[in-house]
Amino acid sequence: MKKPPFLLCVCTLFLSVLNSCELPPRDGSAGVQNANIATMEAGAVNPNEEYVMITTAINMPMYVNHDQAAFRRWGEQMGVKVSILGPAEWDVPAQIETIEQVIASRPAGLLINGTDPGIAQAINKAVEAGIPTVVYDSDVPGSERHAFLGTDWYQIGQMQGEEMARLTGGKGKVAYMGILGLTNMEDGFRGLLDVLKKYPGIRVVGRYDDKASVELAARITSDLLAAHPDIAGICGFDSNSGPGIALAVKEAGKVGKVKITTVDWEPEHLLLVRDGVIQMLAGQKRELFTWYGAQFLYDMVHRTNRLSGNDAQSGISNVPTSVNTGLLRITRENVGQFLKR
Repeated sequence: MKKPPFLLCVCTLFLSVLNSCELPPRDGSAGVQNANIATMEAGAVNPNEEYVMITTAINMPMYVNHDQAAFRRWGEQMGVKVSILGPAEWDVPAQIETIEQVIASRPAGLLINGTDPGIAQAINKAVEAGIPTVVYDSDVPGSERHAFLGTDWYQIGQMQGEEMARLTGGKGKVAYMGILGLTNMEDGFRGLLDVLKKYPGIRVVGRYDDKASVELAARITSDLLAAHPDIAGICGFDSNSGPGIALAVKEAGKVGKVKITTVDWEPEHLLLVRDGVIQMLAGQKRELFTWYGAQFLYDMVHRTNRLSGNDAQSGISNVPTSVNTGLLRITRENVGQFLKR
């Protein structure tokens, strides 16, 4: 995606958007400069204690409705300050810049979306500065994060492959799309292909980069339908793949004839399942990996569990190293439960 001309930072405490290269001021952040795992006592909550979530594509509805909403609710329940910062577009260098700027303000903890392996060095700088740091969504190889919480994307691929094989009776042409080159999605693609290769009657006719764009996913699908009128199914791997695929399938009058499996469960996705356009959603439990990721930070800061005389000095993390939060399988049979949520 095109890099934005400026870094858009959002602070949820004030629900404001500032068009500036400077991070917005966060009241009281200086008061928590020493609020880290070496100094905070269990149970003592500093009224200025601040936890910061850093992501990219900060206005993406999936992030806003799940990750950020859960993080804000967590902050309200725990009585601590929370901020959500990052660029408006999918801009990894801008996310790295945000992390490095926030390190200087010494927040109590950092909850970082693992968008790209390139952010490892910035994560390591935060850890070296003594800031509890948790990565969520996708792990970052080479980083020294204290913990990771998220989905096993290989399992997402397996779930889609098994469902597509069932929907097609193990026969026909299949294609898939997502954001090529992203570590988690490449894991998902691998899981899909490992399942499909067990079905000799299924032929994979394409792998496509929709760049997380509904319009591009729809255009790719239209071209696919023209090139392969008998295509049996299409799998999507980013939050905009499903709506884009569904749009083109509807316009071609092939609802139900072309089977669709995809990820995520925004309201649009759920309605498309209800209407029989999409057959299955592999839903991530995003609220879990942001809520519990924040709680891990709090537990490190407050030394909720102590494993040695001084865990920080001993280089010991008192929270789980890695947590797989699991998947939701959403079909027409159970979609009503999620629409009522």
